[in-house]
Amino acid sequence: MEVWIKSFDVNMQVKQKGIELEIRGKDGDNQLGDCYATMTGLVWCKGKTKKENGVKLKWEDLQILCHSKDVLEAAIKAAKKEIKEK
Repeated sequence: MEVWIKSFDVNMQVKQKGIELEIRGKDGDNQLGDCYATMTGLVWCKGKTKKENGVKLKWEDLQILCHSKDVLEAAIKAAKKEIKEK
């Protein structure tokens, strides 16, 4: 997997616009999506999805998901199961 910073406007503290990361597959050709880190949380945009249509995750929710490896693994397992069922 390749991760690229697409824009980098940092004043020591992440602002509302945030930092945009471009996520590509192992080959570097296939764009998996973009991830934005903002002062309110993360936004995941699959493929070419626009930021306003992305999936938002508050920092507090990320903290809960990453509380322990067991919690994170259970969340990932549930998400993979849902994706497989669709």
